[in-house]
Amino acid sequence: MIEEIQRHSEALAPRFDGYRRRALAIGLIGIAATVFGYLTDHQQFFESYLLGFTYWVCMPVGCLGVLMIHHLGGGRWGFAIRRMLEAGASTMPVMFILGLPILAGMHDLFPWTHTEAVANDEVLTHKLPYLNSTFFIIRYVAYFAIWTAMAMLLTRWSVQQDQTQETWPTRRMQILSGPGIVLLSLLGTFAGTDWLMSLEPHWFSTIFCAIYILGMALMTWAFMTLVGVPLSKHQPLDVLLTNERLRDLGTMMLGFVMLWAYTSFSQLLIIWSGNLPEEITWYYTRLQGGWLYLGYALIGFHFAVPFLLLLSSRVKSHLRILIVVASGLMFMRLVDLYWITAPAFRDHDGGVLQSVALTPHWLDLAAPIGLGGIWVFFFFGQLKKRPLVPSNDPRFDYGALAAEAQEHGHHG
Repeated sequence: MIEEIQRHSEALAPRFDGYRRRALAIGLIGIAATVFGYLTDHQQFFESYLLGFTYWVCMPVGCLGVLMIHHLGGGRWGFAIRRMLEAGASTMPVMFILGLPILAGMHDLFPWTHTEAVANDEVLTHKLPYLNSTFFIIRYVAYFAIWTAMAMLLTRWSVQQDQTQETWPTRRMQILSGPGIVLLSLLGTFAGTDWLMSLEPHWFSTIFCAIYILGMALMTWAFMTLVGVPLSKHQPLDVLLTNERLRDLGTMMLGFVMLWAYTSFSQLLIIWSGNLPEEITWYYTRLQGGWLYLGYALIGFHFAVPFLLLLSSRVKSHLRILIVVASGLMFMRLVDLYWITAPAFRDHDGGVLQSVALTPHWLDLAAPIGLGGIWVFFFFGQLKKRPLVPSNDPRFDYGALAAEAQEHGHHG
């Protein structure tokens, strides 16, 4: 059985190579356009690059989180997508490198890096022990160092479990995953504060980073669906990624769509009812002019439409609809982050955000496309390194899998 899995996995290598070539071509075109944007509009380059980075960093971090959930809870859905989750989590060093321009452009992005602004602002002076350039860089390195270490350990132990009948590798993965999820959430909270909330350092929300972390998980489920549906037509995943398992992915997307909507509405309700000037100004900008219609789009296409479609098991059984919903959610996650980041760079007057027009820039698409192409290239590079189905896991019934594979082959 193990040899058969290995053989079928190797047979998919040319397909993965094709995906990689297309992703690299798209990524290089996007990066070239982004570099051109840097030469023509220095400020806009860093704004759009931050959007692309905070979008794509969600993938390895989200994959790591879902992978640890699988190790703790088990479930056949996890065995079906474990290799994809491991491949995504293994790209953490890639995102560390791709995020370095953010460190180079700190002065263009974050107002708390301006010494004169901090000196004349009591709030920024109070936050200086945390919001300073040196500590920001240290935290950035620490986030990726810890995330990468956890991803490497889980991947290494998974490979070791493939090679032995002993259960200690699985036990180690379970032991790490419990505190690992807590640590991942804690670091994600600090990262969301650093990269997004500190764009407007006068504003704060205790729910904001939870919304960002939930968005990471939602992106992961959507991406697993987009990759899993095509792979479900090929061995060895055809007997694991059945329609029932793919519906499970749709159910997971539904759950996190609801959680994202609940936390987002809770933040709006609490801030709006409190009506404090230092809090309400964040929404004031984003609920004026074109930004308001963008907010309506988020309500409609980030929540209402996918909620109604994913609520029905019959609808989720149609794989084309599932792919459309997953693709739509991936795009709406980018729209949501644009709605969060772009208004932060508009004009200020006396520390109060003013109503500004919605003016998208072509770099807001070029930067995410470029970074995304590079990330997908490395993702499929990691995916082709190992068999697509884990072996020797004590929690999985490989006898039943072999019987299903035999039956599938008989009817196929």
